[in-house]
Amino acid sequence: MNASTSQASPLRLGLPKGRMEPAVLTLLADAGIRVTPSARGYRPGISLGNTEVKVLKPQNIVEMLALGSRDVGFAGADWVEEMDVEVIELLDTGLDPVRVVAAAPRSLLVNERLPQRRLRVATEYQRLTRRWIDRQGMDATVLKSFGATEVFPPEDADLIVDNSASGTTLEANDLVIVEVLTTSSTRLYASVDAVALPSKRQRIEHLQLLLVSVLEARSRVMVEVNAPAERLDAVVALLPCMREATVSPLFGNSGYAVKAAVLRSKLPEIIPAVKAAGGSDVVVTSIAQIVP
Repeated sequence: MNASTSQASPLRLGLPKGRMEPAVLTLLADAGIRVTPSARGYRPGISLGNTEVKVLKPQNIVEMLALGSRDVGFAGADWVEEMDVEVIELLDTGLDPVRVVAAAPRSLLVNERLPQRRLRVATEYQRLTRRWIDRQGMDATVLKSFGATEVFPPEDADLIVDNSASGTTLEANDLVIVEVLTTSSTRLYASVDAVALPSKRQRIEHLQLLLVSVLEARSRVMVEVNAPAERLDAVVALLPCMREATVSPLFGNSGYAVKAAVLRSKLPEIIPAVKAAGGSDVVVTSIAQIVP
């Protein structure tokens, strides 16, 4: 880090408290960024130079980014949509995917649909819920919940709007999904003010680059395979890599070593095809980071 950067005001990073926290910390660690607990529990240390960290609920991170008191932070897309504020999405990590759903007791439904009467809807998502009610033309009262929304029906609410990852919590409370309002995942956001400052924008972009390199690496593996000269083109053609495969001669001119970073999801197709094309000694290894 150069002198001008070290003298600049600290980058103010918001880390999410709760469900999203473990995956975000692992992502940072895989990017070489260590977050260490401190006596001030909500202000951990971080190995990223000249960076100040605060642990906040995702809703608060969104609010602080909108106000400009945080420069960059992780939050769910659902809360950005719910709070309807202006922030800049830098990266969809794909971590902790959830759906925001309307769910009701099966006993409430008439022919798998909500009844045509006034309903009580419990939710933490006030704006999303009211928009959904308006779109549906429903007659409904919205009740504000503060967590554990799924326990409201049937006594205290007719249905709920809540986030759901696997649906098991809904099932455990005898609730069925009526409609999916939106989908969400953990994303990296920046404040408009921070991005407007060149010194902070550069550091935010550096953080973004490190995280993208880890996410890209998680989706790929390095495949190495040996091929005889007469089968080289056929083997290379089977390796869908980021740009071009790396090819180097083996000792004694006995053939070629081919190396390519391929999508992990393609391995079940690639390995048998490479073997059938004449490749041998296939080695598959994990990748820590990929920086194009």
